[in-house]
Amino acid sequence: MKAILLAAAAEGEEPNPLIPHLPEIIWGLIFFVALVALMTKYVVPNFEKAYAARTAEIEGGIEEAQAAQNEAQAALEKYTAQLAEARHEAAAIREEAREQGAQIVVEMREQAQAESQRILSAAQAQIAAERQQAIAQLKSEVGGMATELAARIVGETLADTDAQRRSVQRFMDELEGSAN
Repeated sequence: MKAILLAAAAEGEEPNPLIPHLPEIIWGLIFFVALVALMTKYVVPNFEKAYAARTAEIEGGIEEAQAAQNEAQAALEKYTAQLAEARHEAAAIREEAREQGAQIVVEMREQAQAESQRILSAAQAQIAAERQQAIAQLKSEVGGMATELAARIVGETLADTDAQRRSVQRFMDELEGSAN
């Protein structure tokens, strides 16, 4: 290069502006080496520290995220277990309610049957009492008519009520005996 500069100077021509002078190249190399040395000594370690801090922060964030994910998984499993237990309890409660409902229906049926049996017994007793009353009334009326008819046939009055009653009772007993 020096040769080119000297040749250019010898010819009387101006030096080429594209080709730098030798002292500029030397000073440029010295400043470049100094800049690289300063960068390596001061700037790069700061970049390394920042990079290490960022890496540690990211790894810490990843660990925290893993821990949070593990906690969330544990909570999900716990929630799933509680949900399954709640469903099981709900099914047990429904089954118990169904059984109680069936038991109540059976009890109500038994009560209804007992009530209907009581009503039927009371009705039968009332019918029997009314039948007895009707028979007694019919006996009395038949006895009165028979006495009246006998009085017309005989032509005299049967005024003795005790005798009249005994005659009617005997007649009714005979009728009942022949009907059976």
